[in-house]
Amino acid sequence: MTALRGFRATVPASTANLGPGFDALGLALARYDVVELQVTEGGLKIEVLDAGAGGVEDVPTDESHLVVRAIRRACEHLDVQKVPGLHLRCHNSIPHARGLGSSAAAVVTGVALGYALAERPLDADALQLAAEFEGHADNAAASLFGGLVVAWSEDGRFRAERVEPNPAIRPVVAVPAEKSSTNTTRGLLPARVPHADAAHSAGRAALAVLAVTERPELLMAATEDRLHQDYRAEAYPASTELVRTLRARGVPATISGAGPTVLALTLTGILPAGVDVQGFDVAELPVDRDGVQVVAR
Repeated sequence: MTALRGFRATVPASTANLGPGFDALGLALARYDVVELQVTEGGLKIEVLDAGAGGVEDVPTDESHLVVRAIRRACEHLDVQKVPGLHLRCHNSIPHARGLGSSAAAVVTGVALGYALAERPLDADALQLAAEFEGHADNAAASLFGGLVVAWSEDGRFRAERVEPNPAIRPVVAVPAEKSSTNTTRGLLPARVPHADAAHSAGRAALAVLAVTERPELLMAATEDRLHQDYRAEAYPASTELVRTLRARGVPATISGAGPTVLALTLTGILPAGVDVQGFDVAELPVDRDGVQVVAR
């Protein structure tokens, strides 16, 4: 590669599970990270202009940066000649370690930029490359494709299908100040669950697809979970209590991904009056329907 090219990638946040759809359901949300990439004569320079609700000091500025790692992996896969140098400017608004898919968004950004450098459209391998970083495809597929995604693995390959969410659904997120580690919360899950709970989860996950796409009136039943949220409750008690409070008020609420953000799938874009949200940053985040977008600069 000899041309010193530039691109701008915009990638949405995502929420995973939607209650019972553990590692299988993802929904793209309209909060975005933006990365400007410029190919240079040599070296690596990363400017982190902000870092969501994390701290700039927590974001690496070397080859360990997730966007850079994903760019390198995509370029390797696509046989792109060695890029002489990279200059990245990262504008991050997706909160880090809050259950809104910040790491998946970074990986999707890098993969999409790698495809842009190769002058190739995104294809099925793009999802495979992105999902390999986390071992599941729900968040990555949502950030790639937008809308609601159903993700699974088959014969060692990550797969996902996008379906159109019902326009009446207006997601609201309540983001606490504290962070949560996906690795830590996964460690709280048991190796085995009762058959009745597994059967319940399978039925409710299927119902969730119907509720999000065609029948929003079914969202309360469809977001009921027995597979993972109760086991993780000790990791974020305030978030767990808010979920329980909202559901008692008739709001289909769940923990977003690995938490601690609370997701409410409302039809109004607001939470009920009188619900105590002290300690949470509450905002309506519309569904993103386009997924990652890359334009030449």
